[in-house]
Amino acid sequence: MNNKREILWRVYLVYLGILVFALMIIGKVIQIQFSEGPQLLRDSRENELRYFTREAVRGNICADNGNLIATSVPIFDIRMDVDSDLISEKLFYDKLDSLAQAFSVLFNDRSSYQYKQALIRARKAHNRYYLIKRNVTYNQLKQIKQFPILRRGKYRGGLIIIPKTKREMPFRELARRTIGYANEKEDLFVGLEGAYHEVLRGTDGVRLMRRVNNGDWIPVHDENEIEPENGKDIITTLDIDIQDVAEHALLKHLIQHEAYQGCAMLMEVKSGRVKAIANLKYDSATGQYGEYYNYAIAECVEPGSTFKLASMLIMLEDDKIKLTDTVSTGDGWTMYYNRTMQDVHKIGDGLITAREAFEQSSNVGISRLIYRSYKDKPEKFVNKLYEMGLSKALGIDIPGEGEPYIKHPDQREIWYGTTLPWMSIGYEISMTPLQILTFYNAIANGGQMVKPMFVEEVREAGGIVEEFEPEVLNNAVCSKKTIKTLRSLLEGVVERGTGQGLKNTIYKIAGKTGTAQIANRNLGYDKDNYTSSFVGYFPADHPKYSCIVVISRPTKGYYYGSSVAAPVFKEIADKVYATQLDIPMEKEIQEHDSQYPYYVLARASDISTVIRECKINADTSQLASEWGVVMPGEDKARLMSRFINNNEVPNLKGMNAEDAIYILEKLGMQTKISGRGIVQSQSIAPGSRPQQGRMIKLNLGII
Repeated sequence: MNNKREILWRVYLVYLGILVFALMIIGKVIQIQFSEGPQLLRDSRENELRYFTREAVRGNICADNGNLIATSVPIFDIRMDVDSDLISEKLFYDKLDSLAQAFSVLFNDRSSYQYKQALIRARKAHNRYYLIKRNVTYNQLKQIKQFPILRRGKYRGGLIIIPKTKREMPFRELARRTIGYANEKEDLFVGLEGAYHEVLRGTDGVRLMRRVNNGDWIPVHDENEIEPENGKDIITTLDIDIQDVAEHALLKHLIQHEAYQGCAMLMEVKSGRVKAIANLKYDSATGQYGEYYNYAIAECVEPGSTFKLASMLIMLEDDKIKLTDTVSTGDGWTMYYNRTMQDVHKIGDGLITAREAFEQSSNVGISRLIYRSYKDKPEKFVNKLYEMGLSKALGIDIPGEGEPYIKHPDQREIWYGTTLPWMSIGYEISMTPLQILTFYNAIANGGQMVKPMFVEEVREAGGIVEEFEPEVLNNAVCSKKTIKTLRSLLEGVVERGTGQGLKNTIYKIAGKTGTAQIANRNLGYDKDNYTSSFVGYFPADHPKYSCIVVISRPTKGYYYGSSVAAPVFKEIADKVYATQLDIPMEKEIQEHDSQYPYYVLARASDISTVIRECKINADTSQLASEWGVVMPGEDKARLMSRFINNNEVPNLKGMNAEDAIYILEKLGMQTKISGRGIVQSQSIAPGSRPQQGRMIKLNLGII
């Protein structure tokens, strides 16, 4: 009996335990259903479905003629639904060898056997999103679409294509650092890519994706998807042909002189449009020069003798000197306190004019002229530099512009008795090559300092969204009288002074050589390291382009600006002049505008016919192009060829409406005519960049 009761007690305990366990399960179910359930359901849905960003296609960066210099090219990730129900076992294994062989030949990264085994493993693992290859090009994709099995398409062949984009520069190294890059993850924004990142990037879209096996995600076509809005394009001021000339000329001379780095920039005088900017630096790791650093924009250097132009400007404005005034340079050296300043060599008999001091780049002569004029009030000299704007950054679009540094006498802890004479010849100050060029450009531009331009337009779908105009930083850096004198000095440097190697009989160059020792921190100036430069403009009598060349640390024995930098300038100027033969014609036309209210611009063949039939006294041998200009002369008509530059709106004054419309339509522009006769004025200035579809108004009149 006792045993029976004991057994029953144990049974009851077991039943009780089962009941308690059942109640616990029911309680947990209730808790999950009503307490944790909603959150678990949300987590489950989030793990199964998720919205992913669809990146917008980045806008293009174009040269001034529309050529792509940075663009986003399509690339693709290729995946395969290896376990698709529409790919039978027989089909898969029948075509497996040929498919694996095709992949191996195309990508050349694995053997056909390795591809075969990988595909078999993926099928056995029921992988419906197997990665074949990342970053496949469009041409490779076209071949893949013809491969066995995959040629059946997305559903029947299991081909999954994930489109992406990759940034490419079609012209490779040309202006690479100026074009730059944008890296949001690392917060790096360089060059035009960085400056116009928000314009170029566009607006990303959204795509709903479903999670499948192996943690992969596949797209779900849903009406909630948001299409990306692609970025806008920017049209730069860069001329690829001129850029190529500048880059190759600079590279050739860097190699010749085994220099560390250098830059060359070319800018339109009137507008400040930068047509070329080359920056090359030697990389010891690769043994080659490349666009690694934007020297022209970012690096402030002591300009050396090129700064003497600013010193002459201030003395002339303050009426401290005349060009015929004399200054003693002795044997080519002088002392300021306990510091020696010297020239390269003794100039003449040691007594030279102010003009000769500048043209021969005499350190002693210029510093003595400045010292005797401003030693009692050095702030008057420095304040003039500040007033011209030389102490301020230009505020260009491209990030990373170097800040110019010009001491002031009020900074007593760093202003010494030797500061004024050394500052007068370009030491103890620093400026970027672009800032120096902008100052010289102002002299070429009649005194008006314009801000350097790198971008002309923002476009979307071919239409202009925003257009940028030249910006004036200083309407007059000095008087017209001083400008005229300074330009004669710069021409004299090439005609008689340190820049005679640039002299030629075809067109005139004006400019200034510069040679500066490079200062090492805490060690003073290094007599073995120099910066050589030449900055100026051409044609000197009617400036169209300004240009600067700066080369650092030449090591082959030559280091003067006249022998290292000036030849680069000349090579660039010669090639630009040779390809833009209408440069002098604009001067001829402007000169005759003041003398004669009218002239005729027409086809050379028509001009020859009229002259022959009307028996006009004129020499038609000068008509060597499709178009010609007829100008009145004292005893006979003067004829000249007129070259039309397809990259600029031409000066149409003197042309009949039919010919003018013909030229403008070839440039892709639309015309609106008012009046009768020949063109007297036009709404878009000559030299402007022609734009497809843009309207230009021509006003005609009777002679």
